[in-house]
Amino acid sequence: MKKMALYVASAILVLSGVASASSQKQDLLIKLAPGFVELEIQGAKVEKLSESWVRVQAPRRMSLQSLEKNPAIEYVQPNYKISLLEDYKIEDPLRRAALAKMLSRNPQLRAAARQDNPAIPDAPQPATGADPLFSKQWGMLDIGVVDGWKVTKGNPEMIVAVIDTGVDYTHEDLLPNLWRNAGEIPDNGIDDDGNGYIDDVIGWDFVTNDNKPYDLAVDSLDGLFKGGNPGHGTHCAGNVAARGDNGKGIAGVAPNVKIMSLRFIGMTGGGTTADAIKSIRYAVDNGAKIMNNSWGSEGEEPGAPENQALRDAVQYAQDKGVLFIAAAGNGHKGVGYDNDTDKLPAYPASYDHDIIISVAALDSNDRLGSFSNWGQKSVDIGAPGVKVYSTTVAQSYSDTVIDKFGFKATWDGTSMAAPHVAGAAALYWSAHPEKSWQDVKAAIIGSARKINALDRKSVSGGKLDVKALMSY
Repeated sequence: MKKMALYVASAILVLSGVASASSQKQDLLIKLAPGFVELEIQGAKVEKLSESWVRVQAPRRMSLQSLEKNPAIEYVQPNYKISLLEDYKIEDPLRRAALAKMLSRNPQLRAAARQDNPAIPDAPQPATGADPLFSKQWGMLDIGVVDGWKVTKGNPEMIVAVIDTGVDYTHEDLLPNLWRNAGEIPDNGIDDDGNGYIDDVIGWDFVTNDNKPYDLAVDSLDGLFKGGNPGHGTHCAGNVAARGDNGKGIAGVAPNVKIMSLRFIGMTGGGTTADAIKSIRYAVDNGAKIMNNSWGSEGEEPGAPENQALRDAVQYAQDKGVLFIAAAGNGHKGVGYDNDTDKLPAYPASYDHDIIISVAALDSNDRLGSFSNWGQKSVDIGAPGVKVYSTTVAQSYSDTVIDKFGFKATWDGTSMAAPHVAGAAALYWSAHPEKSWQDVKAAIIGSARKINALDRKSVSGGKLDVKALMSY
């Protein structure tokens, strides 16, 4: 195998053949040509993402044309930004001004800032008792989980990776179901299992590159003013696998399976393709059978290279047989559209990999959420995604993000719908460990309950039905 040293003179500051005097930094993802395993660029930081992809952070702009012509390089693209699909920021300038004025006069209205990286608690002793808030979970009741649980509540060996903003791993209803890396000795400063990550006992934080993937959420008022993460990953994790029958809170669709916590989206609600790739590969390489992906982008930049690096990461999951559950997208400015025909279909949900199950959002009356994307070819199924009750950061539970000063936002989104399907896949696979991922996907789609809202708007034409799934 070959190692290519590529030297780019600092005087060559051109982009697409156009001369530039800019000293703007460049963040690229480069796919190495077959036969090459490393790349060196003078003055640039090069990080290996996979066998063939590297991230290059250069202090100055380089010539993309010259890079593309280099025999060591097969493909070059920007390290595209990726974000949460939901944003609760107030857009109206008058309301924003009024809120800013109120906050400047009353700073005490803001909650105390949360601290990142709290200690990871030990797994608690098993507790028993009914889940007192289960009746608030209209979605769980609607999709028939109680009947599904007569078959199984999930195998503790089944791992679902929640790839998101992290998880509040101190939460009473998530802590019992956290995946624990059996190959790692906690807090010894050694990569015991040799996977490249030191003390990764419950997952990894690819935002700050540490072993504590805590869901660092913005204060709700700051979220209204600036946007950002309201505790997205924690809410998703609860829908997948909040602990059942422990006398606390709620229950996820698969209340006995394990949650692998992976953080690549930060407090501001954004992340990068490079960190998404590392999260996906970590999940696949460390035993996850299912990934929940409640994030994405509204299409890809017109005229720019496609996000081949992310496509290849999804293909890696497919090659290894790890189901990729994806939120179908929340439209444009809150108005859903057809992923099959729109010029900006939501990604990665609309990629054509067979391993993907793309999920639309439904309300309690079987109507498609006004924000939810659909697609007869690209969206597979619907699931509860409007005013969804689940775990939230700081030992809380809610279906409401914020309800203050005349502004109310509930937990709505295809992000909320996807975890229901991830949990259902975990439940079915727990009962049928001999099945392939193709079998699991076929069962989820084949058992869907037909509804008018998704007739000719999804592959299944219906919504998730856990009762039917478990007897499929």
